[in-house]
Amino acid sequence: MLPEDRLVQIVQRFEFLEAQLNAGAAPDQIARISREYADLKPVVEEIGEWRAARDGLAEAQAMLADPEMRELAEDELARLREALPALEQRLRIALLPRDAADARPAILEIRPGTGGDEAALFAGDLLAMYRRHAEAQGWTFQLLDLTETELGGVKEAVARIEGEGVFARLKYESGVHRVQRVPETESGGRIHTSAATVAVLPEAEEVDIDIPASDIRIDTMRASGAGGQHVNTTDSAVRITHLPTGIVVTSSEKSQHQNRANAMAVLRARLYDMERARSDAERAADRKSQVGSGDRSERIRTYNFPQGRMTDHRINLTLYALDRIMAGDLTEIIDALTAHDQGARLAAQE
Repeated sequence: MLPEDRLVQIVQRFEFLEAQLNAGAAPDQIARISREYADLKPVVEEIGEWRAARDGLAEAQAMLADPEMRELAEDELARLREALPALEQRLRIALLPRDAADARPAILEIRPGTGGDEAALFAGDLLAMYRRHAEAQGWTFQLLDLTETELGGVKEAVARIEGEGVFARLKYESGVHRVQRVPETESGGRIHTSAATVAVLPEAEEVDIDIPASDIRIDTMRASGAGGQHVNTTDSAVRITHLPTGIVVTSSEKSQHQNRANAMAVLRARLYDMERARSDAERAADRKSQVGSGDRSERIRTYNFPQGRMTDHRINLTLYALDRIMAGDLTEIIDALTAHDQGARLAAQE
């Protein structure tokens, strides 16, 4: 049974927020009220659809007693009895506790794993895949830091992605991505296996993570590209070291001021992610069994180029559409991972 008292509370809260917005909330409250209102609106819409179907079912059952309306009532009963389970399931999903970070921009980090030059080239392919996916979704993709190899592969890439529901959609991408293909550097035509690591972190605000100035060391340096070639001629690149944890972040755009802001944003995201992981581990011992665990040591996916196949090992999903996936079409994968995670959380509540 759905918790009717909770549904009433949600609708009442939504109506209260709506009244505040219509009456003209205080300027310093508008952003907070608008965010909460936007979060509750889809839930209230699901409640409305479910209630309308439930009430319609009761009305149709009452109409059965009228001989003139009986045939119409039976048709309506059949339709509503078929529709209600799906409406109830959608409402249950809407009522699941939301990850507070879901609406935030994401920090994407990609690094090569085992496999040498081929791993770095694959890391570059993953960077291009996520950039294309972001563009297709209408998101903003900002490259914060990029270190390339002599062959054009990626030693490290850090990007900021902003848009509606970015972290909610991309958080399942964290982990080890394995590739099986004939490397461009392989003359014998043998299939090699290599890997790259992806981390997707929610962007943190200054109010989330306080970083005392005494905890960081900031160094400036000359930005350089592959082979040590300078991509600009000023000492604008910034490297920030977080002394308590040893975390090092860099940013190498043309503006030193912007680089400092970028590097601090990445550092806050990493520290915020560490705090979230610690809290989640304390709250749920089985966190690693969930697809959204973000365990960067877990092999989550294999891209097999000779067979044109992508397999996500967490949900046993195999798609023979590798060209489309590498071109940035990740929607089917992300939808399946989201549905799996929602199903697991629903089962945990029962």
